[in-house]
Amino acid sequence: MKRAAQAGAALLVAMLTVSLVATFAAAALWQQWRSVEIEAAERTRVQSAWILTGALDWSRLILREDRRSSSVDHLGEPWAVPLQEARLSTFLSADATNTAGSDADDVFLSGDITDLQSLLNVQNLFKASSVDAEGMKSFQRLFEVLGLPQAEMNRLAENFRFASDISVDNRSASRAPLVPARIDQLVWLGLSPATVAALKPYVTLLPTATKVNLNTAPAEVIYAALRGISLADAQRLVAARQSQPFRKVEDALELLPATAAAGKDNVGYATDFFAVRGRIRLNDVVVEEHSVVQRSPGGEVKAIQRERGVLDPAALAQLAVRR
Repeated sequence: MKRAAQAGAALLVAMLTVSLVATFAAAALWQQWRSVEIEAAERTRVQSAWILTGALDWSRLILREDRRSSSVDHLGEPWAVPLQEARLSTFLSADATNTAGSDADDVFLSGDITDLQSLLNVQNLFKASSVDAEGMKSFQRLFEVLGLPQAEMNRLAENFRFASDISVDNRSASRAPLVPARIDQLVWLGLSPATVAALKPYVTLLPTATKVNLNTAPAEVIYAALRGISLADAQRLVAARQSQPFRKVEDALELLPATAAAGKDNVGYATDFFAVRGRIRLNDVVVEEHSVVQRSPGGEVKAIQRERGVLDPAALAQLAVRR
């Protein structure tokens, strides 16, 4: 009986020992796996950052050379052609010193450049510590053509003035809304999410007031910026520029009713602000960067805003379905 008890105790000790060894081995394996995953994620992050920075520099070069060749910006220029998804090795193959090897075959790059002056600038609502009358009329016309409530338009203008006015006293400043940095944040100024979604394809938010580029703006924005024209007139202007871009405002006004001249100071034919989107795909990871760049009259292009993030695979799949 005693011998059987000793054997049972020995067996129990052996089982405990095996369990402890298995637990320690599993913990060590998990720690090693975790370290490998962290290192791989960090490597992907650094590689993505460098590639997207290179893509942004490439975009800046395109825009700088464009300004040197012409003072007119239109949708027939090289910057307006989107870069469809392509293997990174395609861009590196011309470099004889490239040592990236087959790794670049698993990396895909895409992106595009958008003219931000093809949109109506919310900054045009504010001028000299008050609501700008011209900017207000343009946004009223945009709200009208989109079928949005004018009450929200008035709320937007007043709250944007309140948020932007640096002369607000300290007591009022504590109650002033934050100045939005992106269109999605216009809900801070009293717009409903549905209104912001409807406005998003037609408005932008830039550091300074800007003119609308007649060579790149959609018909709705042209209708809003000019006076005394119909949406059909604006659509006719969009169709006419496809064969010949406007090299001066007067070229466009010749195709419109005489009453359109009342808003000629709101439009132009050149652009200083662009949005640059770069996307990189490494295996199952998709990283996208959005930048806003400003081009000076001399051609220098600098990034004034950059935002980078990893895209959710589900959201990416939905975007692909929409397209």
